[in-house]
Amino acid sequence: MSKVNIAISECLLGHNCRYDGKTKYFPKVELLKEKYNLIPICPEVLGGLPTPRVASEIVGDKVLREDGLDNTLYFMTGAKKALEIYKKNNCKAAILKESSPSCGLNLIHDGTFSGKKIKGMGITCRQFIANG
Repeated sequence: MSKVNIAISECLLGHNCRYDGKTKYFPKVELLKEKYNLIPICPEVLGGLPTPRVASEIVGDKVLREDGLDNTLYFMTGAKKALEIYKKNNCKAAILKESSPSCGLNLIHDGTFSGKKIKGMGITCRQFIANG
């Protein structure tokens, strides 16, 4: 029986692709590998952002860097590329990093760069949901 493909945030696999150059390795990913083909995605890197990079948060309808520069285009481009990878690999689900301005499903940072989180959805997560 062939394994089902699932997209997963690269940082959860242990790849150092987060804004701070670090990872958010999720040890239970090893159990997932037994049953699923994990397809790594990092929308921010796919969108052209370097690692490490200045932190970004969603502010209104834009994604702004902590220094005020607009990163919205990078995040939108990365979300589209992540969706293309998802579809190309016939993924059946996605496991994305909560609280990320790209991948958050239920929570994102509040846009003040204070560490406070609010209910909200990241750009890539929105793209995945909008496209089924």
